[in-house]
Amino acid sequence: MQQRSTLRQRLIAILVTGVGATAAAAISFGVTVYEAAHPRAVPVVPAGEPIDTGRWNITFQAAHSGPVPPTGVEPSESKKFVLVEFDATNLSAATGFVSPTLFTVDPPVPNLPAPVFYLARDKWIASGLNPSMPERMIAVWEWPQALALPETLRLTVGSQIYKRRDNLYGASSWFDRDPIAVVELPVSRDGAR
Repeated sequence: MQQRSTLRQRLIAILVTGVGATAAAAISFGVTVYEAAHPRAVPVVPAGEPIDTGRWNITFQAAHSGPVPPTGVEPSESKKFVLVEFDATNLSAATGFVSPTLFTVDPPVPNLPAPVFYLARDKWIASGLNPSMPERMIAVWEWPQALALPETLRLTVGSQIYKRRDNLYGASSWFDRDPIAVVELPVSRDGAR
């Protein structure tokens, strides 16, 4: 008799656990499907307003185009550049480089190489930025010759999160997350700012 009630209790416990796990999986699946069908709108942020991306605090200032990169050295072949000035502050505890995927041209332009980042004060390619020291930077895209320069440049700003331990290697790092903002900048021609 004692053994029968113990067996019954085990079966009830297994049944309750199975029903609970199935309900949790169904709710999780339902929330995932709902969020995929109804994504949150990414806010449009005006130029001059700071954007906290997790690892960086960036403020877009202006965009312009021209035939010369920030170094002032004219290329041997004719090229078109789109330049975006922005302020960047490293919010992490270590020196870091601005990732070329931190903000991207939206919609994507075919055959557009990744931007090169310059320090505005030196007019030279940027090195790592120290924590909590704001820097004016210039992101430079070499625009494809076959395409017209844009009147307005739309940038999608990504975000990053710090994890002390990732799920794969158990190491700490910064990981990309969903876009958090969109910025639209009018592009002035040939440095006429």
